Amino acid sequence: MLIEYLQKYVLSNDQLYFDEEKINDCVAFTEKWFFPTVLFQRFLFAFVFLYDTRTDDVYYDEHFWVLGRGAGKNGSISALSAFFISPLNNVPGYNGSIVANSEEQAKTSITEIYNTVQGSETLSDMFRANKSAIEVPDTSSVVTYQTSNGKTKDGLRDGFDVFDEIHMYADDSGVQVYESGLGKVPESRQFEVGSDGYVRDGYLDKKKDIALQVMQGELPPDTMFPFWCRLDDESEVDNVDMWEKANPMLSKPLTSYGKTLFRKIKKQYVKMQSEPSMREEFLTKRMDLPLKDPEKSVAPYDQVKATNQIIPYDKLIGHEAIGSVDFASIRDFTANGLTVKLDGKQYYLGHQFARKGFVDRYYGYSTNPADRPKNVPPIGKWEQQGLITILDESTIDPQKVVDWFVEQREKYLIKKVVLDNFRADLLRKFFEDAGFEVVVIRNPTAIDGLLAPRIENGFASGLYVWGDDPLLRWNTQNVLVTIDSRGNKKYGKKEEIRRKTDGFKAFEYGQYLVDELPDWDIGAELDMISDIDF
Repeated sequence: MLIEYLQKYVLSNDQLYFDEEKINDCVAFTEKWFFPTVLFQRFLFAFVFLYDTRTDDVYYDEHFWVLGRGAGKNGSISALSAFFISPLNNVPGYNGSIVANSEEQAKTSITEIYNTVQGSETLSDMFRANKSAIEVPDTSSVVTYQTSNGKTKDGLRDGFDVFDEIHMYADDSGVQVYESGLGKVPESRQFEVGSDGYVRDGYLDKKKDIALQVMQGELPPDTMFPFWCRLDDESEVDNVDMWEKANPMLSKPLTSYGKTLFRKIKKQYVKMQSEPSMREEFLTKRMDLPLKDPEKSVAPYDQVKATNQIIPYDKLIGHEAIGSVDFASIRDFTANGLTVKLDGKQYYLGHQFARKGFVDRYYGYSTNPADRPKNVPPIGKWEQQGLITILDESTIDPQKVVDWFVEQREKYLIKKVVLDNFRADLLRKFFEDAGFEVVVIRNPTAIDGLLAPRIENGFASGLYVWGDDPLLRWNTQNVLVTIDSRGNKKYGKKEEIRRKTDGFKAFEYGQYLVDELPDWDIGAELDMISDIDF
């Protein structure tokens, strides 16, 4: 699309010209001091120095670069920034800001320029470099790093701004103050660079819409220079020859950097085959092809249903177990669970409590089955199966929750019981009085992001065995997985009141300490010891 648009609207326009001297100087400067350029980088640099004879100014004042992770975006920005403020560009007062969500990311190019200058006596004579700013006295120009919180940046007179990690921007609120500072200096330019991300309908998606309109001729040709690289279809991810569509650094012939990058991406691809939780990250960041709907379930239902396997209770007796509780509300549901390892599988033994007033109101628990709505969960049936205890009380008694673990302690060695911090103050004393060691999860939301890849891979590999527990399967299907701007997953609810997730949350909390469990049979080990003749 880009080439067709350029041929139709730009390259055929006799009033435009490339400043070949500046292009060649920029490429030579980059290759002498920073890195060997490749074709796509020289292509990008050329359009940075495209000028309009009608205005004697740059034709493109906005450049939009979206490329797969590893394509060298920051390196290109570093070299361009250093060139812009140098005597080779020779625009006095051509200051620049490199803007990102985090200070660490914003400093990336400044640090790279600083290290390059420090390693060269020639550059040290031209540049005054420190770790927060790079200055060239001869042109009275300086480039600094900034964060996207631009509240105190009024009065800027930048010649160029670089907005990095644009996939992280929810909107343009962190950009506007910088944009308003452009135009006061000749040849003002704005660069928006990054890989794709997880924020939908944010700054990046709006810029992608503009890029499409430009290339389709629906907006003026000089609105922006759009260089947008991605796969066209998810199926292309399985064809390595297609990868260069998302990352032109993989175009042949490969440089030494390109070969290293390809090997790294190939290893991630191979690993992804056995760890499906990596697929979303791989498609989004490496192939610039995010899922259209980042909200989804914990796992496909066939994988959740596959947990319905027979639990060998007789073999599990005597094993170490991790206890876990979701006690978020004392007025509706509470979920208990034990996690046990055996022969490469993880067995989860769950039981839940619910208050009768709640299940009557929302699920018609006490209603005649013939009169009960068809779309409510069969609480009574699950009660008959022994999966849940209905309590005719105003609140769920914490002692009943603890008593269940006391009963289980007669069969299993419960090492620890995991709680979240919401009801920890209420529950901790009951558990400790009963002799249990309690571990409190202080930040359950952060735990979601930590455990989500493990849980997703566990379902995909058939690791979990829950027995025939339709209540727990229902809980799991009620979980809504959302993804934040950094790719971290969060377990929420598809519906706040009726679609309960307590059982799944208790299961999740068990995963927090599951690595502390041995995967062997204590009984067999004791039998072996008893056979030894001391």
